[in-house]
Amino acid sequence: MTRKGRRLVLIGAGLGVLALAAGLILSALTDTIVFFRSPTEVAQQQVAPGARLRLGGLVETGSVVKSGTLTTFKVTDGNAAVKVAYSGILPDLFREGQGVVAEGALQSDGSFKADSVLAKHDEKYMPREVADALKKQGRWQEGGPTPGTASPVQRAPGS
Repeated sequence: MTRKGRRLVLIGAGLGVLALAAGLILSALTDTIVFFRSPTEVAQQQVAPGARLRLGGLVETGSVVKSGTLTTFKVTDGNAAVKVAYSGILPDLFREGQGVVAEGALQSDGSFKADSVLAKHDEKYMPREVADALKKQGRWQEGGPTPGTASPVQRAPGS
């Protein structure tokens, strides 16, 4: 085999190993490349206690209990609900029936201890993932908010 042939075989083998490594990394990360998980997904996937994740859904009506800086509430997707405990100041837009994403860790009793809570920023906005999940469950209402878009800010004349 000539020098040029050996070089081409070496380059081809190196590219093959690199492609294999990239494929293994991507397949290992498929479960973690998620913006958030719904309560149903958390229940179905049997997430291990202590695992850090983002939990997304709607704040269940009648579930918010405030005690000083500790707030407990349930996040639901219509099928399942997860009790969330958060200590700190909640966003101004946080309320029952509102879409939220809580970031934190799952506890051994099945509850969720949140480090941060994000509320949607506009009453017409809904993340595409939430809209798709609601459509899949048959809970999407036509004529509702446009998924993944926000309505423009209305300004008073002269401002």
